[in-house]
Amino acid sequence: MENLGLVFTIFMALQGEALFMNLPQEPGLKEVNFFWDDSLVPFVLRGDSWEAVIGIDLDKAPGEYPIDIFLSYEDDQVASLRSMIHVEAKNFRTTELSVSPQYVELSEEDQQRATEEAGEIRAIYSNFSSEPYWVKEFIVPVESATNGTNFGHRRVFNGQPRAPHSGADLRAAKGTEILATNSGKVVLAKNLFFSGNAVFIDHGLGIYSTYLHLSEIMVELGSFVERGQLIGLAGDTGRVTGPHLHWGVRIIGARVDPFSLLKF
Repeated sequence: MENLGLVFTIFMALQGEALFMNLPQEPGLKEVNFFWDDSLVPFVLRGDSWEAVIGIDLDKAPGEYPIDIFLSYEDDQVASLRSMIHVEAKNFRTTELSVSPQYVELSEEDQQRATEEAGEIRAIYSNFSSEPYWVKEFIVPVESATNGTNFGHRRVFNGQPRAPHSGADLRAAKGTEILATNSGKVVLAKNLFFSGNAVFIDHGLGIYSTYLHLSEIMVELGSFVERGQLIGLAGDTGRVTGPHLHWGVRIIGARVDPFSLLKF
């Protein structure tokens, strides 16, 4: 059994970032995993290395988090390696917005709908595929966009504080083509109270991408989409101040800046 040299290794990440981890393959090594935020995270063997991706939630407290990486071998031997994830603070702005009052002071009917939809979304994120559906790197879903805005911003709607902004807003006129950031399975394609017309894609390994406020949805629930495939058109449905694309990414439930996933 070779020493993988990971003891006392420190992985660095900012709040709201995707973190890529890898280990070199060695003879007889058949399984690698570890626990992060009470979830078992598997490493996947790709080529000559084991790879895993986790998310550092935008509200994860800064500090050092010890992790034990468990290795299983074909001869039934097991080993563990102690490592550390160092989370650094990121400064998020506060943004004040004016929207239709119906999205701030909800009627009883709208509140019930929003609550039911939140439960549906939580159930989607609780599912975890142990295999990746993608092969190539992730891409920006709007061809002309090179960056996004407002990720992690503390939002105040009509003078009332609300949850942090969990995605990046991309400039997109109504009708702009929206592309799948990578291959995966469509696990939601419907109108939501706050998000308007929305598409959620499961990319495997606990990675989900979301596309909100669409004017039109062009994929069906349960379908498999390819990287770069047309999935909808940008719009201004739901709680918005104007046409744009809200592009979000969750990794094992953690809210991360989708642009941080592009480096993988």
